[in-house]
Amino acid sequence: MHLIDLNGKWQMKRLDHVEWIEGHVPGSVYYDLLNAGQMVDPFYREQEYEVLELSNYDYEYQRIFQVDAKVLEHDQVMLLCEGLDTLCELFLNGANILNSDNMHRTYEIDIKPLLTVGENTIHAIFRSPVEFSLRKQAERPLINCADAVEGISHLRKAHSMFGWDWGPQLPDMGIWRSISIKGYDKSRIDDVYITQIHEEDKVTLDIRLRTKCWLEAERELVVKILTPSGETMEGRINEATGTDHHVTIEIPQPELWWPNNLGSQPLYQVEIALVEQGDVLDRRELRIGLRTITVKQEADEWGESFAFEVNGVPIFSMGADYILEDNILARVNRERTDQLLQSCVAANFNTIRVWGGGYYPDDYFYDLCDEYGLIVWQDHLYACGVYELTEEFKDNITHETIDNMKRLRHHASLGLWCGNNEQELAWDEWDWAKKTSLQLQADYIKQYEVLLPALAREYDPNTFYWVASPSSKGSFDKPNDENYGDMHYWGVWHGKEPFTDYRKLFPRFMSEFGLQSFPSLKTIESFTLPEERNIFSYVMESHQKNNTGNEKILYYIGETYRYPKDFAAVLYASQLIQAEGMRCGVEHWRRHRGRCMGALYWQLNDCWPVASWSSIDYYGRWKAMHYAAKHFFAPILASACEEGTKVSLHVSNESQQAVQGELRWRLLNAKSEVLLESGKTVELPAFSSIKVDQLDLEHMLDTKTKKRETYLEYAFIVAGETKSEGTVLFVKPKHFSFADPQIETLIREEANRFVVTIKSKAYARFVELSFRELDAIFSDNYLDLSAGVEKTVYIEKKQFSMPASIEEIKEQFKIRSVFDI
Repeated sequence: MHLIDLNGKWQMKRLDHVEWIEGHVPGSVYYDLLNAGQMVDPFYREQEYEVLELSNYDYEYQRIFQVDAKVLEHDQVMLLCEGLDTLCELFLNGANILNSDNMHRTYEIDIKPLLTVGENTIHAIFRSPVEFSLRKQAERPLINCADAVEGISHLRKAHSMFGWDWGPQLPDMGIWRSISIKGYDKSRIDDVYITQIHEEDKVTLDIRLRTKCWLEAERELVVKILTPSGETMEGRINEATGTDHHVTIEIPQPELWWPNNLGSQPLYQVEIALVEQGDVLDRRELRIGLRTITVKQEADEWGESFAFEVNGVPIFSMGADYILEDNILARVNRERTDQLLQSCVAANFNTIRVWGGGYYPDDYFYDLCDEYGLIVWQDHLYACGVYELTEEFKDNITHETIDNMKRLRHHASLGLWCGNNEQELAWDEWDWAKKTSLQLQADYIKQYEVLLPALAREYDPNTFYWVASPSSKGSFDKPNDENYGDMHYWGVWHGKEPFTDYRKLFPRFMSEFGLQSFPSLKTIESFTLPEERNIFSYVMESHQKNNTGNEKILYYIGETYRYPKDFAAVLYASQLIQAEGMRCGVEHWRRHRGRCMGALYWQLNDCWPVASWSSIDYYGRWKAMHYAAKHFFAPILASACEEGTKVSLHVSNESQQAVQGELRWRLLNAKSEVLLESGKTVELPAFSSIKVDQLDLEHMLDTKTKKRETYLEYAFIVAGETKSEGTVLFVKPKHFSFADPQIETLIREEANRFVVTIKSKAYARFVELSFRELDAIFSDNYLDLSAGVEKTVYIEKKQFSMPASIEEIKEQFKIRSVFDI
C-alpha cells in the first residue's frame, strides 16, 4: 500500500557550502543548480568543461515529512528508492539506513523502527562519481571507453554520462527516480511471472505468483484479465505459505500483438490482488500483449540465421540504437520520449535497441513500445569496457539484473536480453587480451556466459538471451562473423570506406553501422556565437566528440559533392551523405532478406546538441536520414543496385499480404527529357524480396558526357499509388551536370494541415523543405523531383513547434536542392 510520496520539493546544497537551495525529486544536482542559477548551461559553447568540475564535489539533499500514527500501525513500513545516482549515503532521522553504489538498482529498506509520529527528516549525501572512478582506476586500472572519464568500469552508473564519442563528460548525480514509503500487513505479493501458451484460437496464461507471508490466515490471490474489448476474466487460488501459486486463465479467440506495420497492438490488463476477508492487502497491475517472440537460429547454406520470430513469423527488423535522451536525466519525461518514439513509428521502425552504455529506461518507455509495436532489443548495461568480477561486483550486478528483469519482463515489446555492447568484439579484435590479463578475460566468460544467462533462465526463461552485441557463437569465436549472430560494421565511417562497401557485406543481422552528420543550422545556433559557425572552430569541435569526426564528414562530402559554398551548405551536404550512405546499406540488406534479417543503424537520437550519427537531433529535429529511413524501412520498398551502366531493380515486401503492382522506370537527361522507359508487372509474396529487372544501359551511356547528364528514375505503383520510388546516378553527384531546377512551390491551408505542392523545370535531387524559425515534421522531405512531375507534401498542424498562420508559413518557408550546394 502506498503511504507517503516523497517526490517533490527538497532542499539541496554542495556539502561544503552553507546555503540550501530548492531541490527536486526526481531530479539531479545539475538540474537543481541550473534552475537556481548556480550553474551555466553545459550545452552552450564549451561550458560543459566548467560544469564537469562541479562533479568533483559531494552534494546533499534533505526533506522533512510528516508521519501520522496510522502509518506506524502497519506491520511493515518500507522506504522504496527506485533510483539513486549513484554513490549515496541515506539517513533517516540521523540513522544511516543505506549506502548505495548502483543507479540501476531498486532499494527497499525497513524503516518502521526509525519513524516517529510527526516530523521526520530524510537526508541523502551523494559522493563525487568522478573522484570515485579516478581513485578506483588508480588502484586497479581497467579499460573503458577512451572518450570517457577514466575508471567508469568500477561504478554501476550509466557509462555515457562520463562521456562517449558523441556525448559530453557530464556525470550528474541525485535522486533520479521516485522515492516513497509503502506499508504492508500480514502478507504481500513478492513476484508475478506470466507464461503464455499459444494454441489454435486460444492462449492460456499461466500466472505464477509468489507472496511473502509473515502472519498466516485464509487469503486468496485473485487475478483479473481485462481484454481490449472490455471483457473480464477471473481466476482465484488460496494463498499457501512457501509455495508458488499458479493461476491459469484461458483466453479464447485471442487478439495477437504484432510489431509495427505487421498488425495491431492490442493489450490486456492483468490485475492481481491479495485478499483477506474482502480487504485487499496488496495488488499488482501489469499490461501484456499476447504474442510469441524469440530469435530464430537455424543452420542454413550461409551459416546460421538470426531473426526475430513473432507469432511464428520471421521478420526483418528495422530500426536504430537508442541512447540517453539528455545528459540531465531530470529533463526526460514521458511526453518527450513519446515524441521520439512516434518519430520511430512514422519512419516505419519495428525494432529499437536500448544500447548498453546508458540505463534501463523508465516504465513508460516500454509502455509506449508496447503501444506502438516496437520490439525492444535490451542490452544489459555494460559497454566497451573491462570489468573485474569480484564477489562484491558480482553480488551488485546480480541484484541489478534481477531488479530490472522482474520490472520489464512482462512487456509485449521485450524481444531479447543482450549481455553487453562490443566487449567480446574488443577481446577478439582490440587486443584487450594483450593489454590486460587472463583473469579478466575469464571474468568476461563468467559474467556473460555463466552468470547473466543463469539469471535469465531463472527470472525470465521466456525471453531470448544473447551473449553480446556483436557475437556469433560466444567464447571469442569470431564474434563479428557475418555468417552467424549479429554484426557491427564501421569500415564505412571509421575506415573511410565508400558507401558501396555495405554491398559487400551479407550479415545475418546488422545491429550497428552509421555515418555522422551535423545537426540543422537552428540547432547549431543554439550553442554557438556567429563567429564560431565554422566546423573547425573550438566550439564546433567541442560539440564533436569523435576524434577527427569533422574531418571525416568533410571527407565524405568531398567524395560526393562539390565544395560547399558556405557553412549552411556544409551542414546540408553532411546530412545528405549520411542519408545516402544509410540508404545504400539498408536497401542492400533488404534485397537479401532471408540471409539478412535486421538493420539497426547507429544511432537514433542525441543527448545534447552535437555532430553525431543520429537521425534525430537533441531538439527532436529530423535530419535527412530520418526522412530517408521512412522510405528504406517502408514495408514496400523499390530499390536499385547500380554497377557501371548496369542496374538491377528490386522490390521488397515486409508485410503480411502479397502485393501486385508495376515497377516502372525511365532513363532521363538532366532536364528530365525521357530517353528510354519501360515497366514490368510484379507479383510479390508476403515477406519476400525479388529482383524484377536487370537493365544494361551501356548502349545509352557510351560516353563520359552521357553518364554525367543522365539519370534513372524508378517507381513501384500499386493500384495507381506510388508505394516506393528513387533515382540513380551513373557518376558521383559532384560530377553530374545538374541544371537549375527552378523549383516552384504552392502552399495552401486545409482544416488540420498545410499542403505544399512542388514542381521543377529540371531534375532536382534531395529537395529540402524547411522553415527559417518554425520546426515541423513533413510527410516527406529530401525528395528527388523530375521536371513536369508535381509532388505534394503535407504538414499536420499538430506537428508544428508552435501555431502558425498561412502567412507566417509562406514567409518562413525555405527550399533548396543539391544544385544549391
